[in-house]
Amino acid sequence: MTSTTPVAPAAGVPTPTASADVERLRAAAAFVREQETSDLLARVLPGLDGPELRATAERCRFAHAALLVSPPDERVLRAELAAAGLSPDGEARPSVVVRERLAARHGLAAGELDIRIVRPAVHGPGGERRAVEVFVLTDPAGTAAAVAAEERTADREAHLAFDVERPDPLVLRGLRAGFLRYGARPDGGGYNPHEDGTVFYFAAPEETKTPYRRVELYARGDHRDVLAEHLMERGAAHPAVTLLRLLTGAWTTQALAACAELRLPEAMSPSIARKAEELAPVVGARPENLATLLRHLAMSGVVAEAPGVGGAYRLTEAGLLLREDVEGSVRALALMYGGPFYESFGRLAHTVRTGQPGFEDRYGENHFDHFARDPELADRFDRSMTASAPMFDPLPEHPVVTAAAAAGGRTVVDIAGGTGELLGRLLTAHPALRGVLLERAHVVAAARDRLGALADRCAFRTGDFADVPSDGDVYVLSRVLHDWDDERCRTILRHCAAAMPPEADLLIVERLLPVDSAPSLATAWDLHMMCNTGGRERTAAAYAGLLADAGLTLVGHSPLPLEAHVLHARRG
Repeated sequence: MTSTTPVAPAAGVPTPTASADVERLRAAAAFVREQETSDLLARVLPGLDGPELRATAERCRFAHAALLVSPPDERVLRAELAAAGLSPDGEARPSVVVRERLAARHGLAAGELDIRIVRPAVHGPGGERRAVEVFVLTDPAGTAAAVAAEERTADREAHLAFDVERPDPLVLRGLRAGFLRYGARPDGGGYNPHEDGTVFYFAAPEETKTPYRRVELYARGDHRDVLAEHLMERGAAHPAVTLLRLLTGAWTTQALAACAELRLPEAMSPSIARKAEELAPVVGARPENLATLLRHLAMSGVVAEAPGVGGAYRLTEAGLLLREDVEGSVRALALMYGGPFYESFGRLAHTVRTGQPGFEDRYGENHFDHFARDPELADRFDRSMTASAPMFDPLPEHPVVTAAAAAGGRTVVDIAGGTGELLGRLLTAHPALRGVLLERAHVVAAARDRLGALADRCAFRTGDFADVPSDGDVYVLSRVLHDWDDERCRTILRHCAAAMPPEADLLIVERLLPVDSAPSLATAWDLHMMCNTGGRERTAAAYAGLLADAGLTLVGHSPLPLEAHVLHARRG
């Protein structure tokens, strides 16, 4: 009789399944090595092009292609990786998200499946570090064997992934909205505590021009608040749930402000998880109330709960920025948004009805006069402005600045330049430049201290926009015009035009409103400026019109980090 007992292949002899997996791994690796982020985004989301494509490519980068394999054991997996030209040495970590997806899809308990992730590194065309993400369903016996066979045929877990740069809720919501607008559909996601990362899956549009039918956005940290919206959109959620999530956004603002005020981030560690009982005496809080705050902060991605240790939290990368002593700190900004700006937004309906800024209705005077009379508040406001300093990173290499530096002995005039954050960067990058800072008296004193040794190459002028000096070569207006209405902006620009020598250049740093309803930080700040200063954000065309009214010409504009732009203008 012929035996029906299966015979295991000899060691080192690939099975047909293993050979197929090797070819799939090779194909995925080749794909990852060849792709440019912007080109790939345009293929994944047909119709995404122009400025929106550039903005999307600035917010996320192509990171990996993924597939699921099902070797009988880890030894075979390592052999398959090596045969495909991939490193067999990476650590295999548990995959919470894919395990739960497969369990739900096949009607199993999550504990019945052992899914792990290994990410052998490959490099992109410019040397970028990328990976092939391999989901491994090992030892597929019994029900798992049926799962492996069906998944191998359907290939449902194969996808492309883009890592989100500097993820925050506004950026994530903007990226999600862009993907949906160009035909992608929510397709699940999850939070993996083993990696402290949040995954947003999409089904690719029908017109997608890649062999992959699914797309992933990956954000470091715990973003389960945004994830809940994503998962909700996959089905038919009740509209009231959507509104409730939006309405409770103010609670998150206050939770972040309370976190900063209590100096909770200074009491926590990114590497060591601590419980509320341990943190409470350090920050002067009641343990049970602090535990409630920590749970909300975990939902917002500021802290992360340690896996397997109930109620113990560590600080995330986002939460670290709420410390006062770190580079790029946003602590002062959190206190401003949870303090005077929070109060003024309570008068938003008054602003919409009357045109009077909510800040003036709440405090009885305008934004700038109120801060000038309160040195502590003025200092906090000035420090809050540095939270957006990364937008200045490319400016020392702007052609106008480098040309002035190459000419030698040229002067940069920073009009209403705060404590000199931008001017200091320009002078540091180009020792041949000299600077002039025009500001109010109390700000000038703070700028002298902040600039330190650079103050020797800088003149400080106390005054208003009518006092713009006439001996500059490059003039800078950074985040100034959005504080004012159109008529006041025309006046400011006319003062600049009158002071500027014929060959001088003017650089304006602002966020630009999109010409359509595309999600944008500028749209959020437009509401903020209206309510707090009576100002507004504008489109590039609107700025061109204001410049023309002042006798200036918009030469062009280019993007900066944090969705800002630098506009270049000259006389006539």
